[in-house]
Amino acid sequence: MSSTPGLDIDGLIETATNGIQSYLDKALRDGKITESQYSDAKKKSIDNLSQWLKDPNIDDLSPHLKPGLVAAISAGKWEQLVNAFRKKMSFGTGGIRGLMADDRESIVRLQEDGLDVPIIKGPNTLNDVVLLLTSAGVAKFGVNKGFNKIVIGYDSRTRGADFARRITELFLQYSYTVYLFDEPCPYPEVTYAIPYLKADMGILLSASHNDYRYNGYKLSCGNGSQFDPKERTEMYNDYILHATTDDIKLCKLQDAAPGKLIFLGGSEKIEGVEYFGCKIIDIHKEHCDHIKSFLLRDNKSTTGESLKIGFCAFHGAGRKAVPRLLKETGFDYVNMITRNGLGELNGLFPSFNSKPGEEQQPDPGDPRAAKIAVETFQEEFPGEWKKLDILLGTDPDADRCGTVVKVPENQRFLYNGRDYMLMPADDMWALLVWFRLKFDKSINPQEAFIVLSHTTSDSMARVAIKNGLGVVKTWVGFAALSAGVRDAWDHCLTQGLVEGKQNANDELCHHYLYETGNMAGKRTYNLAAMEQSNGFSILGLPPADAFSLGEKGHVRDKDGTFASILIAEVAKYAKENNTTIYELIDNEIYLDPDIGYFVNYYEPDPLDGEYPGIEGDRLKISILKKALKLNQQGNAGGLSFQGQAVKSSMIYRTGKYDHVYPPTDDFKFPDEGIRFYFDDEKTNHLTIRPSGTTNSLRFHVQLHCFSEKGHLINKKKELRTSARKIVDEVREIIGAPRNSEIDY
Repeated sequence: MSSTPGLDIDGLIETATNGIQSYLDKALRDGKITESQYSDAKKKSIDNLSQWLKDPNIDDLSPHLKPGLVAAISAGKWEQLVNAFRKKMSFGTGGIRGLMADDRESIVRLQEDGLDVPIIKGPNTLNDVVLLLTSAGVAKFGVNKGFNKIVIGYDSRTRGADFARRITELFLQYSYTVYLFDEPCPYPEVTYAIPYLKADMGILLSASHNDYRYNGYKLSCGNGSQFDPKERTEMYNDYILHATTDDIKLCKLQDAAPGKLIFLGGSEKIEGVEYFGCKIIDIHKEHCDHIKSFLLRDNKSTTGESLKIGFCAFHGAGRKAVPRLLKETGFDYVNMITRNGLGELNGLFPSFNSKPGEEQQPDPGDPRAAKIAVETFQEEFPGEWKKLDILLGTDPDADRCGTVVKVPENQRFLYNGRDYMLMPADDMWALLVWFRLKFDKSINPQEAFIVLSHTTSDSMARVAIKNGLGVVKTWVGFAALSAGVRDAWDHCLTQGLVEGKQNANDELCHHYLYETGNMAGKRTYNLAAMEQSNGFSILGLPPADAFSLGEKGHVRDKDGTFASILIAEVAKYAKENNTTIYELIDNEIYLDPDIGYFVNYYEPDPLDGEYPGIEGDRLKISILKKALKLNQQGNAGGLSFQGQAVKSSMIYRTGKYDHVYPPTDDFKFPDEGIRFYFDDEKTNHLTIRPSGTTNSLRFHVQLHCFSEKGHLINKKKELRTSARKIVDEVREIIGAPRNSEIDY
């Protein structure tokens, strides 16, 4: 029984049982949940709540947790309690990510009062106990593997430093040497520090670009990439799932044995940070020097006008890293946005809408975020906007990079008259591939290849093929991209479609790969790894060992700070040649007769956040079932969208989320999406792809044409309009209406 004085556990559980049952009964009657959800949630919510209320260790770990639950039970917050206790937080490809709380008041209280604030905490919310339980499983897994060194970082999320120091105490008690960042840091510095320090693994506390209510736990292995699925499954099934509060053992930072706690940061200690007399390593300099090695030109201004750069950190960890890197690499004209708190570390993300149901994300790949950055720049630097060449932005953990560019006057009608647009990563990465092939003379095309996710534009694949490079197309996420590169290094790829059925019968696909092109011969140099969600890196040649970066390669996960520097280098080249990034893409990519114009249109659903809670689970699966019926119709013939006939349809499924959505006779989770092809060449298509860890979907449309210079602008208008209408139509058919408008 709990040691909390005066707590009537049995009475609380009885009250909660009645309240939860009443809520679930009504939700079932109203059709908001299914029978299976009802029975599962009823059992697990009550069992998990009882377990937490009866656990005496929680009184020591988080003394105000149970009073928070008592208050919630007394207030009859049954829906919130069900959502907090109906399951354990899902473990995805890179770790865990989820809501700390679903309301602003709770997050504000967390920010003001600390980790032990009495808000609703359970196994399905991101809180101190869940992080410690997860860390205990990770620590025991590592001990069994002989691991003894770990890197721990955090971004600008609410109470990130406190969460990081809390799990550091656990790893210290498990006899790890812990390298702890002394302030919010970019995820790419964590993934760089791991192999640089020869650590065994690393953790970043971050929810990337999600809104202020979320936090997460990104887990990396010894080379900085995400863990191999086999190891990740072992870690979760054999260790994390079985971790209990008895496994949570802590060592205060001030009690760490000599040499066991080492701080990572810059050349000097930060005022106000307690280092406990421990050593500090200047990892910023090492990361910067490494990035410098990838520059292809001298970017210092010796003659001519400097490249004029604006930068927006979106309240995140890029606020110091990106301006520092730009300065160190020769870009001497950078205006960083600080107004409205955009340059401040603030996990509440005050520049973004936080109304219930409309919580915006600080995502540099979202045109609405770009609009916020542009308007704030114009307010803060009046008169500078007209001079500006590019505006760069990174998300809170700085692994994504977005680029705002100026639009020529004759094309502004495409953007409702605006003189700027957010350059899609699909186009930016194609231009980066083109640029590096143009200036990196050390590349032997016959030994090089690129890797991209299957929802990323085929434009970059055509750039690669045109120049003699190989192409690996794989599943979504940098874990798959990194694994695809590893397979290429190990020479285990085959030409064409990878073996493994990919059809309506839903046989499992290859864990990593979708298809390859032009990969004959010994191709070992990865020129670029790219994904539509603003992720980029260069993995280079095979590494010396399993705990190293690739030779001449960068980190094995996406790096928005790295991408910022490479994009600035392209923009400087464009300016020196009296053109812009926008016009370079038109002339070097779209008008190339071997490549052509691609429009890659993307929308998330919902546009912000996710369908909430247990009711969101039902809605997501209901929408997917309608999409699966469309797949059957597509293969039977007669299906079309906006007059474009579907020639074939495919379910892409790897089974990686079967632990979250166990297969049934009538539903198997199509984790990599359902794709509808509009041509026999499979160039034009629509994809409906579900998230595996949140109740959300993604819509992707790729359309392609060839065009001569005088007709390109009209083709842009035609294909952009068509792509948007295709998404509108499929949304209506499957019951996923847009919850707010977005101006692309």
